[in-house]
Amino acid sequence: MNPEHGLPLPQRYWAILVVALGITLAVLDGAIANVALPTIARNLHATPADSIWVVNAYQLAITISLLPLASLGDRIGYRRVYMSGLALFTVASFGCALSGSLASLAIMRVVQGFGAAGIMSVNTALVRMIYPSDHLGRGISINASVVAISSVIGPTVASGVLAIAPWPWLFAINVPIGVAAFALGWRSLPRTPGHRRPYDFLSALMNAAVFGLAITAIDGLGHGEHRPYVAAELIVAGAIGYFFVKRQLTQTAPLLPVDLLKIPVFSLSVATSFCSFTAQMLAFVSLPFLLQNAFGMTQVMTGFLMTPWPLVIVFIAPLAGILSDKYSAGVLGGVGLAIMTAGLLLLATTGAHPSPFDIAWRMAVCGLGFGLFQTPNNRQMLSSAARDRSGAASGMLSTARLSGQTLGAALVALIFGLAPQQGATIALIVAALFAAAAAVVSMMRLTQHKVPETPASV
Repeated sequence: MNPEHGLPLPQRYWAILVVALGITLAVLDGAIANVALPTIARNLHATPADSIWVVNAYQLAITISLLPLASLGDRIGYRRVYMSGLALFTVASFGCALSGSLASLAIMRVVQGFGAAGIMSVNTALVRMIYPSDHLGRGISINASVVAISSVIGPTVASGVLAIAPWPWLFAINVPIGVAAFALGWRSLPRTPGHRRPYDFLSALMNAAVFGLAITAIDGLGHGEHRPYVAAELIVAGAIGYFFVKRQLTQTAPLLPVDLLKIPVFSLSVATSFCSFTAQMLAFVSLPFLLQNAFGMTQVMTGFLMTPWPLVIVFIAPLAGILSDKYSAGVLGGVGLAIMTAGLLLLATTGAHPSPFDIAWRMAVCGLGFGLFQTPNNRQMLSSAARDRSGAASGMLSTARLSGQTLGAALVALIFGLAPQQGATIALIVAALFAAAAAVVSMMRLTQHKVPETPASV
């Protein structure tokens, strides 16, 4: 396979279908678990607070293992990591369906999270191998569309399944899809050789400690955990992080891609992604409270009015992918995030008695801006790394997204704790500030020279 030319047709279509199926499973499983928490808690005789671990265990496992698995993909090949993650996710889904207690379900969710991390850590690296270099943006746009579609249908799928079957079927439906995706992937995914450098297990453990403690501390800060505990977690995370980064600076292919972060356009793209996903999560978590508590919307109407944002992304992402193959990510991202900022401010300043249309078109503006930014930004991150560091770039892409989403959710909880009456409006204003910061950072890339793609060392 010539890496510059991608896979031949029709193998390319089958391969991108496998990538899309894997991402769908990983994203859907996060969304459906949120909706099903009350039902799971009642069935397993668990308290609502304890049942949160069904969500947290999954998210934490993904976050601490993304970069280690991305580094492993650079070493042993992206196909192996992706296929192993898909297999583990499928087996763990079956285990979740058979769980009879909250403890066993939480353990299976940890295993499932590691499988999802295997999928997420290298999926964009695989896209880079599947598509020709001059069509890379179109391939990445498929990822963005799939994530958006999965976000749209997640709550609907969960509600539909729970209407006709008990909660274990939420996880059982993953099994046939996972098996089919594995069979297709075995035949179609590209084989990419890795390198012979030994794997840095100590760095993987340090990475897990730093991200695990940092995410736990941020979440605890938002949910009112005792401040001394939060401070202790942050201090320990900072101390381990210092030695972790120091160790990475001595590595030729570091697990934390400090070599890539030294490339200005890459680090600016990471910062843009982090700020924009923080803004998105601030909005997504706070908007249901605004719509239901302030505007008196029903739960059904809230779900309906939240849909235009991801729905517009589904349509704008392919166009953004085509544009990203021709125009600067700095411009496309800056314009898109400026539009998103405007949409968030419009939502924050909506009158006291808005009509559904007033909310819907503002949500669509946010989706338009976010969709215009996302694909070009992801393409820039991936193409600014050498081909044999595609796994590290892919892992950093997912890490920036998840870290931003975690901070956004924690900030909403913190804002609501400080200002319960005006919390939703304040959260939207803070989201607009993060989106505006992301737009500025995105435009800063225009001062950087484009980094040429390194031809294949894979």
